[in-house]
Amino acid sequence: MRTVTSRDGTRIAFERSGQGPAVILVSGASATRADEASLAAALSPYFTVFAYDRRGRGASGDTAPYAVEREVEDIEALIDEAGGRAFLFGHSSGAVLALEAARLLPGKIAKLALYEPPFVIDGSHPHAPADFASRLSELVATDRRSEAVEMFMRFVGTPDEMIGQMRLSPMWPHLEALAQTFAYDAAIVQDTERGDPSALRKWESTAVLTLVMDGTVFLGRAEPHAFLRHGADELALILPHARRLTLDGQDHGPADDVLVPALKEFFLG
Repeated sequence: MRTVTSRDGTRIAFERSGQGPAVILVSGASATRADEASLAAALSPYFTVFAYDRRGRGASGDTAPYAVEREVEDIEALIDEAGGRAFLFGHSSGAVLALEAARLLPGKIAKLALYEPPFVIDGSHPHAPADFASRLSELVATDRRSEAVEMFMRFVGTPDEMIGQMRLSPMWPHLEALAQTFAYDAAIVQDTERGDPSALRKWESTAVLTLVMDGTVFLGRAEPHAFLRHGADELALILPHARRLTLDGQDHGPADDVLVPALKEFFLG
């Protein structure tokens, strides 16, 4: 494990592996660099891979008050560590964070690949309440971490029976320990989960060549989740230099042996 220091003094933990052009993995809600280990290993024959703990997770620090811009600065610190320019791969809410990095760090991102950013641009999924992030923060502040995790999981579409199983599994204490970061992810996506496609236009001048991906399965069901498909389609229309790709048979967590060839072809092509 290594660390870099972000602009506000927060230490960000990361692991570096492989050789070749740099790619930084920007994970989604609750994931740490340990969850990216398999993908990092699969990419390492072709890239120098940076898998990191987003602030508030794993071995990384966390400095109040939270702001999305601070997470972009974390990515910038990693890019500087990589030599000043890198590819980014963002997954789920991490895809939205990676988009913000591309908007705010022009010239530092060589190419951008995104998998299923959780946009809600129509009526195909419940809209996020305007105070969603603050409600999650309040639950954490009053030591109701389990309620915060459950609220977040239910909003993203996790069935009640699955939440019940998760509560009885060893993963639940891990999720409770990361509960404050669910509010961070809610802040990252809050303007893009209210049913308004025009919210995506904040990225219409982002000039980075971008691959926008989704899958055809959701929670094991052989069908895409409509809101993820609609959001990916709309983003690809808005971005000035976008490519669109659907990975057949892949769920919200795509398999390495399907995802890696797509990333390799896009980044190195």
